[in-house]
Amino acid sequence: MNTYFLLASRNMIFGSKRDLVQSHATIISDHLGDTFSTLKSPDDEDDVERVMEQLGMTGVARIVITDSEGAVLYDPSGRTTLPDFPLGYVMRAIEGFDVFYVRFLDGSFSSSVFMPVISRNTTIGAVHIYDEDPEQGEILIEMQLTLRNISVIIAIFSVVLVALIIWSVMRRVTSVMKAIKSVREGQYSYRISMGGHDELALLGDEFNSLTDRLRETDEVRRRFVADASHELKTPLASIRLLSDSILQNEDIKRDTVKEFISDIGQEAERLARTTGKLMTLTRLDSNVEDDKTCVDMKSAVVDTLRMLGPLAANRGLSLQSDLDEGCHILATDDSVHQVIFNLIENAIKYNKPDGSVYVRLKVDDGKTVVLTIDDRGVGVPDEDIPHIFDRFYRVDKARSREAGGSGLGLSIVRDTVRELNGKVTATRRAGGGMRFQVRFTLYNENEE
Repeated sequence: MNTYFLLASRNMIFGSKRDLVQSHATIISDHLGDTFSTLKSPDDEDDVERVMEQLGMTGVARIVITDSEGAVLYDPSGRTTLPDFPLGYVMRAIEGFDVFYVRFLDGSFSSSVFMPVISRNTTIGAVHIYDEDPEQGEILIEMQLTLRNISVIIAIFSVVLVALIIWSVMRRVTSVMKAIKSVREGQYSYRISMGGHDELALLGDEFNSLTDRLRETDEVRRRFVADASHELKTPLASIRLLSDSILQNEDIKRDTVKEFISDIGQEAERLARTTGKLMTLTRLDSNVEDDKTCVDMKSAVVDTLRMLGPLAANRGLSLQSDLDEGCHILATDDSVHQVIFNLIENAIKYNKPDGSVYVRLKVDDGKTVVLTIDDRGVGVPDEDIPHIFDRFYRVDKARSREAGGSGLGLSIVRDTVRELNGKVTATRRAGGGMRFQVRFTLYNENEE
């Protein structure tokens, strides 16, 4: 930018100087051509000097007029005798060419023009005008110094600004690296405090969100391990207590032994159910995909109702259903059975005496298979509904244990439905009880 402004200013001054000396030379040349038919030194020196006095040309440093042989007729400065006088340019002008040059040297502008004097289409002499302007040179030098000082200041400011920017960026990057190291060492509560709205600030926000998720995942893992250990410890403690009672009591009656052994069997079955559900959740967490086929939801619901019919009859419940044809989804038989079985079993276990379970299956909008299970049980409080799909969560722990629940059934439902790209929801019914609704994408074999 500095070079551009300096060159532009210099070229502007060059142009103005050229116009000045050329205009003076043109006036003198035309006037001499009109006044004289020939110019000869020294015969016409006085006449030429008189004509120049009449013209009164000012504003230039030197005016030289020569005849057609290059002899000087007019030179008030007397510098034509110096060795540096450009006689070659004078002869070039006598040959009929305009010669102009301008230069900036030692802080001063100098410009020269050599122009022929033509009378009746004949060159009778030459005009040389030389102009020197140190004031314009000083202005240009001052401008150059000013621009240089400004450039130095801007350069220093730019270096300082870039250094500050780099320092700021590196400080924030170092903060991110420190945070990553802390999280890698297990400090999931570590957070980055990074202001601004740039990319690094967004990176800090995303990092904090990630650490929050990691902390939540770690808490869920710890709670899952604790709950799983507790669930497994309870039946094991019961089995050990019953077996120790048999071994330590030598006079125990046979009927009592049978009763204890029956209780041991029940606890063993409870332990097997819990471990089986844990294995199912582990398989779902590992994202191992089984080969999926077209599954008829109506057939799966009918089979499940038939299996759970005796359990509902023992509790005095009625099972009702309204099942549409053509409800096919892409899944596995086991996954669909788990979803339907767990939901209907929950509806039976946590129902009121002489209550009912109503199962509906239909195709909604020709694109979605909707399975709805309504019960008239005690329901779930509103504050507990967001957590009922969490692992080992129980609304009423005492009642859940009495019913044989492990707190894993609905978790298996949620994870299985997600694996099948479906959606499950739970809401309270206006007349009491709960409504569980599962939505799957309708599968059409003809679309393959």
